[in-house]
Amino acid sequence: MKFEDYKPTGKISNKHMLTLMDYSTEEIFELLACAVELKRKQYAREKHDYLAGKTLAMIFEKSSTRTRISFEQGIRQLGGYPMFLSSRDIQLGRGEPIRDTVRVMERMNIDGIMIRTYKQTDLEELARYGHIPVINGLTDDFHPCQVLADLLTVYEEFGTFEGKKLVFFGEGFNMANSLMLGCAKVGMDVCICAPEGFAPRADVVEEARKSAHNGAKVVVTSDIEEAIAGANAVYTDVFFSMGQDKDPAKEAALMPMQVNAAMMKKAATDAIFLHCLPAHRGEEVTDEVMEGAQSRIFPEAENRLHAQKAVMYMLMKDN
Repeated sequence: MKFEDYKPTGKISNKHMLTLMDYSTEEIFELLACAVELKRKQYAREKHDYLAGKTLAMIFEKSSTRTRISFEQGIRQLGGYPMFLSSRDIQLGRGEPIRDTVRVMERMNIDGIMIRTYKQTDLEELARYGHIPVINGLTDDFHPCQVLADLLTVYEEFGTFEGKKLVFFGEGFNMANSLMLGCAKVGMDVCICAPEGFAPRADVVEEARKSAHNGAKVVVTSDIEEAIAGANAVYTDVFFSMGQDKDPAKEAALMPMQVNAAMMKKAATDAIFLHCLPAHRGEEVTDEVMEGAQSRIFPEAENRLHAQKAVMYMLMKDN
């Protein structure tokens, strides 16, 4: 089955969005189909206040431009209310156990929680002890909502996932983990190119390969030439995440993987460039590529809004 042939059902079995590891191919297709329709409705100015009266609590232990704006705008456009909670505002995991926090929140008529934090286990505890949907806005291990936006961007560009290849250059952390899972499950080849010692988690690689749809290939390599060959989407992320100190040894290992004009010329002739942002121009990617004709970083950023509206709607709507 190809995504372009998928017939939406209007429902998924998952109660949370913790990681795409938990999602089947059909459920990812369902979310993407919903995102396509919600985006169409927004551009057509059609009313779609499907979450009228619902409240989304947005917990930020790590700050973000795109995550806050997209979720806040998204829940409003769906007719609901955003409640912004920074780590300074609440006692999550410090003065109060996480299991207590979520049970208090649902007693106060919170309908869903989006959290952007460090530890994946914090999300899992929120989901385990609460009865309201928990959405992963980013952890050190996974970034599923970003990848849904990435997949939507690829589909808009090529009209299919079949026969397409995405390559990611950089450390095998949250973006690499989620890209492997998302691409494999929609039937798109994916290659993670990371230096020796910086490869993604073996269990995530195994799960991506096991759940690959329509024979999609999952490759992990440190060979740049192998990785870039035939790539239709070239992806990178910052070499040093928020709060990380620069490590000269790590920088030296990653800099040969910088996405620049010479790198893009080695990809497929129709290749596009993607980046989850913010970018460190001149480090993991050059300004020339960011501003070039192949760049799709701003449509990709916009698609965070549409993809996350689909997640909120599918998880928070009344059945």
